[in-house]
Amino acid sequence: MTFPGAVFAFEVRAQLGVPLEVGDLPAGRRRIVPILGGTFEGPEMKGRVLPVGADWQIVRPDGVFELDARYTLETDAGKLVYVVNRGMRHGPPEEPAKVYFRSVPVFETAAPELQWLTRSIFVGTGERYPSDVVIRFWRIE
Repeated sequence: MTFPGAVFAFEVRAQLGVPLEVGDLPAGRRRIVPILGGTFEGPEMKGRVLPVGADWQIVRPDGVFELDARYTLETDAGKLVYVVNRGMRHGPPEEPAKVYFRSVPVFETAAPELQWLTRSIFVGTGERYPSDVVIRFWRIE
């Protein structure tokens, strides 16, 4: 048996607001990072990231960011896709090539033509910049 392949689905480029620092909790430091908008594009769909949502993060004592982002995409055809994207990020910020940033998204949509999003497993690979994030989503075959 071989491991299933990954097929590129789409890329999200989202602008982020200033993190709201909630404070230190038993699991780590809680922060909420607003998602201000952005765009997405792939072979089967493109559109914009709506300015509704945030990433509810826990920064663990070992420096790992536990990510829990929730936001909504709107296709150019006006169809909505709700995204819950959980993952983790860690590594030296001054060496972006060494930063590990992976996620597992779940998509919800009522659009019949986008049901492929709800019927597959996806993995995200990300890059964090000072005011935005880029995430590429890959569908596991």
